[in-house]
Amino acid sequence: MSIALERSAPAPGAVPPGAGAGRQVWRRVRRRPSALAAAAVLALLVLLALAAPLLSHLTGQDPGAYHDDLVDSARGGVPLGSFGGLSADHWLGVEPGTGRDLFTRLLYGARISLLVALGAVAVQTAVGVGVGLAAALGSRFAGRLIGLATDVMIALPMLVIGIALTAVVPPDFPRPLLLILLIGLFDWGGTARMVRAQTLALRGLDFVDAARLSGNGTLRIARRELLPSLAAPVITIAAIKVPTAMVAEASLSFLGVGVKPPTPSWGQMLSSAQTWFRADPAYVLLPAGLLFVTVLAFTVLGDAVRTALDPREGSRLRVGTGKESKA
Repeated sequence: MSIALERSAPAPGAVPPGAGAGRQVWRRVRRRPSALAAAAVLALLVLLALAAPLLSHLTGQDPGAYHDDLVDSARGGVPLGSFGGLSADHWLGVEPGTGRDLFTRLLYGARISLLVALGAVAVQTAVGVGVGLAAALGSRFAGRLIGLATDVMIALPMLVIGIALTAVVPPDFPRPLLLILLIGLFDWGGTARMVRAQTLALRGLDFVDAARLSGNGTLRIARRELLPSLAAPVITIAAIKVPTAMVAEASLSFLGVGVKPPTPSWGQMLSSAQTWFRADPAYVLLPAGLLFVTVLAFTVLGDAVRTALDPREGSRLRVGTGKESKA
């Protein structure tokens, strides 16, 4: 009975379960201006990506339309004019060699890059959490076997396997889905290791013992007791994995495994831009800048959410300020 009573009293600063948990996390997050700025940047990027067809129609530019008259063929296809062909019709200039509108291609590229990154992170998070819980809560033999399989998956060269898959996967197979599965199913090892370590630390605590003594099975304990406690580290590592997945998509696109032209993606544009760095720096800086801003925004927002979900944050605030937390 005493163990059950200890479980009923939440730790200082912990987010209690229930309908008000989301509001409490939001109140903590909005106290950080950097987190609000990062969320606004990500919301704007997602909105622009979703509105890419509408904006393309409003500007009158087709991302796949070639404009040979806007590039200097005598100089190898360098855009005419300053700043990469910047004009009233082409707000960010044109693509070297083809003359395609860069603004609309960046918008459509954001759709592919964000879709692949978020989809891959969702897959690897689901697999990593499941494998990590199984390794920590299963038998000792099962834990060692799963740990060995995790080590093998981490050691496998994803880029080499991606190149090999191009000879096996049918050409009409959707490339975004291929990238999601490839990145997601080959990059869950770090998440699994983290979840296993956290679960091993949590399963010996009083609230887990109380749930076990109450007759709850392993699956119920994992779902109702362990997963809420794992939310903070899982969200944190997922936020870090999003930019990593975007970089992986760029690498795979460079090797020919990614989306095929004329479908744009930031990784594909950045890969082709390296040959134009001296002739047209804007073509390199624009996709690289967007990738950097997206990576930074996901990192800042992920850190803010981790802090809001951290059960010890309320205690640190009270000790540091001498005031009672209102969270």
